[in-house]
Amino acid sequence: MSNQFTRFFIFLSLLAFARSTNCGPLSPHFYDHGCPKAQEIVKSIVAKAVAKEARMAASLLRLHFHDCFVQGCDASLLLDSSGRIVSEKGSNPNRRSIRGLEVIDQIKSALEKACPRTVSCADILALVARDSTVLAGGPSWVVPLGRRDSRSASLSGSNNDIPAPNNTFQTILTKFKRQGLNIVDLVTLVGSHTIGNSRCTSFRQRLYNQSGNGQADNTLDPSYAAQLRKRCPRSGGDQNLFFLDFVSPTKFDNSYYKNLLAFKGLLNSDQVLLTKSEASMKLVKQYAENGKLFLEQFPRSMIKMGNISPLTGTSRGEIRKNCRKINS
Repeated sequence: MSNQFTRFFIFLSLLAFARSTNCGPLSPHFYDHGCPKAQEIVKSIVAKAVAKEARMAASLLRLHFHDCFVQGCDASLLLDSSGRIVSEKGSNPNRRSIRGLEVIDQIKSALEKACPRTVSCADILALVARDSTVLAGGPSWVVPLGRRDSRSASLSGSNNDIPAPNNTFQTILTKFKRQGLNIVDLVTLVGSHTIGNSRCTSFRQRLYNQSGNGQADNTLDPSYAAQLRKRCPRSGGDQNLFFLDFVSPTKFDNSYYKNLLAFKGLLNSDQVLLTKSEASMKLVKQYAENGKLFLEQFPRSMIKMGNISPLTGTSRGEIRKNCRKINS
């Protein structure tokens, strides 16, 4: 009887631990035996890519977001169109803006040499997001692993589920809640806009016709708007790039939130965090005043996002040999 009780107690303890770490069936130790150098290999290739081009850190981090928000963190984003698969790369949020895919290919190739058919593309995206954040001067965290790769993609999911620059605050919050994320996760994860760029086409309406009345967005600082108009005209220049955080564009810090307080958020989806919700405004102010608070919460929210509907076990998904196509 005592043995049964002990086993039951251990089971309850493990269950409580899994719930408290919020990583369900995933584990940071998943590759300890099957591919012990996996994280080292990923880190080394990401470091080279970011050293070559600082902007790559933001591009790689964005891949994990755009993957997890569409049918979970399953690397569906990486699939090219073929047969019955219509790639998510052609969706509005990804077309002409998704970057870093060749870095993922390089990582996968190195991992396949070191330990064939072992490390999933979905886990590569999760590790790359962490390593990119660290290389940009942001916080580190232990990444839960063990996701498998999907055998399908969802173009409609990519078009509908990823928050868009022109979405209202309520729409953005609804899209986050649909993934099991809350308002704290929303304000925190959008803080990744402390690094990276956006295209003129993503915020042009704020400069010229925000509400359909031919006027600029009144929540955009006029001098900042005038500066943006120089390289983002009414027509043309769609692909011209602008820093999401013009103060420290390649450093992962809290200046993004300080910019919002000065009404110098680049995208509408940035500025509404301050202007359309009391709860999010409070968080923006807290993060602007206390960068440590933001850097502590970011890993928690990233782990939570990385746990959206992972494919685990052996009956669901697969370990792709090539991240761009399902195994034959």
